[in-house]
Amino acid sequence: MKRIHTLKTALLGAAALAFVGGAALAQDVTLRLHQFLPPPAPVPKLILKPWAANVEEASGGRIKIEHFDAMSLGGRPPELLGQARDGVVDLAMTVAGYTPGLFPRTEVFELPFMMTNPVATSAAYWQKVDTDWSSNEYKDVQVLGAWVHGPGQIHSKDGVNSLEDMKGLTLRGPTRIINNLLGELGAEPVGMPLPAIPEALSKGVVKGTVIPWEVTTAIRLSELVGNHTEFSGDEAFYTSAIILVMNKDKYNALPDDLRAILDAESGEKLSKFAAQVMWDMDAGARKIAQDAGNTITVLDDAEVARWKAAAEPVVDQWVTDMDAQGIDGAGLIDEAKQLIKKYGG
Repeated sequence: MKRIHTLKTALLGAAALAFVGGAALAQDVTLRLHQFLPPPAPVPKLILKPWAANVEEASGGRIKIEHFDAMSLGGRPPELLGQARDGVVDLAMTVAGYTPGLFPRTEVFELPFMMTNPVATSAAYWQKVDTDWSSNEYKDVQVLGAWVHGPGQIHSKDGVNSLEDMKGLTLRGPTRIINNLLGELGAEPVGMPLPAIPEALSKGVVKGTVIPWEVTTAIRLSELVGNHTEFSGDEAFYTSAIILVMNKDKYNALPDDLRAILDAESGEKLSKFAAQVMWDMDAGARKIAQDAGNTITVLDDAEVARWKAAAEPVVDQWVTDMDAQGIDGAGLIDEAKQLIKKYGG
């Protein structure tokens, strides 16, 4: 009887170990998310952290997402894509154009006066990533979200009231396409990531910047410049493409059920949500500038028409650049416009 009791105890112990081991295997997955904005900025506070909380809740706590804001894990914003691709981090949020040349097709959504509605444009952007671009320009990462921000505006120290005011004006721009646009309009573009703007303005490296209203609060821009220029009409002056990407090996290594949960909270759902949040935040940031006594100039339709005409060479050059890479640029423009319209833009 003693022997039977001992065997029973051993079997129970083995079963307990097997259970614990199985639980550990199906256990928590911790993902490290790295991005360049400070924690109070709308994107981390109102988009990335709520999204992560939804993923964690849907997974029953089996997925945990750790947030590392403001480049706290090191590197510069243009290196974020590579960090996720190479497995230095698991997730990264960045501006696609911070790595020039990697995402040529994506630039179609950044072309001047292309975007009419950021939510519709983001849905169009996500569709292209999901059905086509994941096999070419995004093949080295797993894209979880792809969206654009609200209408880009000009924020300057001396004011921009007409096309002529752009001549010789040093302006920070975020991406290749937007810098090409600023140069074509007569400005002297200076490319740099968003976190570098305050220092560049303070040191006189630039006299202004282009960004959407939403993110001006993150860098207290209304205290650094006193003039803001908006554009009338349905088409935005410009927008920028933003991506949330994941290391591909990490994504593929997820258990099937956790991967399904992550997918369900990402994709078009995340892309449209992110665009809506950023767009919604424009109004409050604009009011801060108004309350500070800053000057907000809205260019009328006739003046905007002049800017559109002056911007046409940027589109023509982009089509030429795409054709040289074997990409049908003109066809992509037509498709992008149709998709934006399809989704309500």
